[in-house]
Amino acid sequence: MRALCWTGVNEVAVEDVPEPRLLNRQDALIKVTASSVCGSDLHLLDGYVPTVMAGDVLGHEFVGEVVEAGPDVRERRVGERVSVCSIIGCGRCHYCREGLWSLCDNTNPNPGFLETLNGHATAGIFGYSHAMGGFAGSHAEYVRVPYADVNAFPVPDDVPDSNAVFASDAVPTGWMGADLGGVGPGDVVAVWGCGGVGQMAALASLRMGADRVIAIDRFPERLAMASAIGAQTLDYEQVDVLDALRELTGGRGPDVCIEAVGMESHGTGAQYAYDRAKQALRLQTDRGLSLRQAIHACRKGGTVSVLGVYLGLVDKFPMGAVMNKGLTLRSGQQHGHRYIPMILERMSQGDIDASHLLTHPLSLEDGPKGYDLFKQKRNGCVRAVFHPAGTTMPGQ
Repeated sequence: MRALCWTGVNEVAVEDVPEPRLLNRQDALIKVTASSVCGSDLHLLDGYVPTVMAGDVLGHEFVGEVVEAGPDVRERRVGERVSVCSIIGCGRCHYCREGLWSLCDNTNPNPGFLETLNGHATAGIFGYSHAMGGFAGSHAEYVRVPYADVNAFPVPDDVPDSNAVFASDAVPTGWMGADLGGVGPGDVVAVWGCGGVGQMAALASLRMGADRVIAIDRFPERLAMASAIGAQTLDYEQVDVLDALRELTGGRGPDVCIEAVGMESHGTGAQYAYDRAKQALRLQTDRGLSLRQAIHACRKGGTVSVLGVYLGLVDKFPMGAVMNKGLTLRSGQQHGHRYIPMILERMSQGDIDASHLLTHPLSLEDGPKGYDLFKQKRNGCVRAVFHPAGTTMPGQ
């Protein structure tokens, strides 16, 4: 079958790879109809995740059709259209039972790297390096889904793939950011990053009753999308973010700060140049400019919710601000299984529409072009979505 593979730093190619097959009785085989790029994929592309290998199939946000199911798959059926969570849970371990799906004990067969780096291993993730299990990703014609009954969710007939594909990752990740932040009526929320996850965090915050959401980015098309959702916007190349947030909140600071950027955050000034140099020389793994800003901006006693992907070490982490301001710091890979059924229902009701994120529908063969558009933000690209059967999407 055809699949989009990582072939080296800043290099991807569409290659012929073996078709997946069922390995366990609870597996299902999914024919992919739409698979989106994600900002966290760029960390792989840029070579900052050391356990990605040439030939690995990328992609973790997808929707498709069940074409084969193992004998112990009870809930899913052949022919069913499903959105698959990017995080792979077993549904049985302590963490899955507690709703902490991204901390699953049983789905990462390669725990050693993360145990050494972080103290414990976390769940497997589709298409996200061998540290996360070495699972083949979704930029392909077919994907094997382990524990299909708990990781694949039926898509209502009236929800097109252009919307349902984002129920796999972007929408539940953004929703979790607002949920972990405890967003409620009357809150002022600041969101760093207006990519897919940041926009969905802004939308979720508004749905949870936030009085105002302030979205921070530099790309006009992303700021315009955030504004259309209902957020106020700040261009960090035009204003000092900390000064602007103090002014907008009467000097108090946002109640909840959601960081949706991660380990390659951009910015301006000497601190950004320092971070770029240290990361380029591999003296630190992660650039933490947006995370530092979120911590410094947050009001006393507020909550900082971290959605951006971080791998290892952030230099000059402002622990003094966290402690002395009495901040609550919450984070995690998405526990998507908590949210996806609710999100799909809201999509069916018209309450959530993420289809505007899909700016560039492309064939799978155009995968390298899609990643170039996405990384370089060319032609207003917010999300490129690949369609192995062509660019006309089912459900439209």
